[in-house]
Amino acid sequence: MPPSRTARWLPAAAAVAVAAWGANQFTALATVYRARTDWSALSLAAMFSVYLVGLVPGLLLGGPAADRYGRRRTVRGALGLSAAASVVLALPDEPSVYAARLATGFAAGLVFLAGTAWLRELSGPAVPPERAARRAMYATGTGFAAGALASGVLAEWLPGPTVLPALAHALGCLLVLRATRGLPETKPEARAGVRAGVRAGAKAGGPESTPGRGTPPHRTAAVRHPRFRYVVLPASPAVLGAATVAYVVLPPLVADRVPGYAPLFSGLVAALTLATGVVAQPFAARLDDADSARATLTAMATVIAGLLLGAVAAAHDSVGLVVAAAVVLGTGYGLTLGAGLHEVERLTRHASGPTSASLYQSTTSSGFLTPLLLAGTAGHASYPALLAGMAAVGLLCLAVTAAHSRRHLPAGEHPEPPTREDASVQSVASTPPRSRPPWAE
Repeated sequence: MPPSRTARWLPAAAAVAVAAWGANQFTALATVYRARTDWSALSLAAMFSVYLVGLVPGLLLGGPAADRYGRRRTVRGALGLSAAASVVLALPDEPSVYAARLATGFAAGLVFLAGTAWLRELSGPAVPPERAARRAMYATGTGFAAGALASGVLAEWLPGPTVLPALAHALGCLLVLRATRGLPETKPEARAGVRAGVRAGAKAGGPESTPGRGTPPHRTAAVRHPRFRYVVLPASPAVLGAATVAYVVLPPLVADRVPGYAPLFSGLVAALTLATGVVAQPFAARLDDADSARATLTAMATVIAGLLLGAVAAAHDSVGLVVAAAVVLGTGYGLTLGAGLHEVERLTRHASGPTSASLYQSTTSSGFLTPLLLAGTAGHASYPALLAGMAAVGLLCLAVTAAHSRRHLPAGEHPEPPTREDASVQSVASTPPRSRPPWAE
């Protein structure tokens, strides 16, 4: 029976959440592998990071696939792939884990793009864009947190700690596939006409043609803008770099302090980090200023503080400090992500399509390499020293962003007076209204 019109966005939100669950279930499982196998720390870090190799193509192809094949078909196909990847993850050998992580990343990238568009469109025109965007944000954050927490709980208290968590996610994918079976396709048919007109113009040599390019230049305008290079890009690795340090790097360093509960502790730290990030992200909208990089600078400073606190936690082998560092780093993760998306939104204010946002998300995904880089250099320096070194690199990036904070501003971009609808939400203030994109509210 198809879902009611008022609640049909819920299965689409579940699709986004279950994809995020699969993406983050390895966090707790890595602790089990570390205890039950002879796999090296470097191999486990590589298994975690290979997810990125699949995620980036998924993010870049998710939008075009949704436009060409439809949101429904793209999301459901990706969920089937994610379920199959989790079945493979349950196999107890290294090649299977690598293959599963790669496929999970690709499936997640597709769902994050196509599923978010599907959720927004299923919400209907009566739902404000900012509310639909919040639904997508909370679905993603909930899935990330639930994946780590559920895997940690199942691995801690049930038999088959490397098998049951993966099969539980596969079952979740199948349930969501059933729930989305009756949802309608929402792809705007007008886009097909626009694409046909562009192709016709290209064949005729008309002004709409862009010879030799598959993507119109205006759809990647943001990544070619100087402000992207000097303000957005220096901060982008810190987004997921902060999160992965909090829940991948730090918990194993104090595993000896929680004997018998390492998988559960890892899952709890991951859930805490990601939940804090979800709560913190809307505050980036309040810090955002169209005439400076105030939000980005605040976010980067928060990440640096979290790295330094993590270094102290590692030096003192302190569980409490690891938890505190997870909160600070989670806050930095949410603020940095929100601030970067604000900047990209301003750079693509008059552009169509999600290409620039997808490319931005791909640059933030470089943070998934952080555990691998730290594991590869751990033989040459201690983790406290490595984390302090990361904080020093962060200071350099902060200096670059600060130097360009008020430079390369998008031409003609000034905050507009709030509408009556905005005034009902915003409090009266004496300062000029800030630029606050709807999806970041």
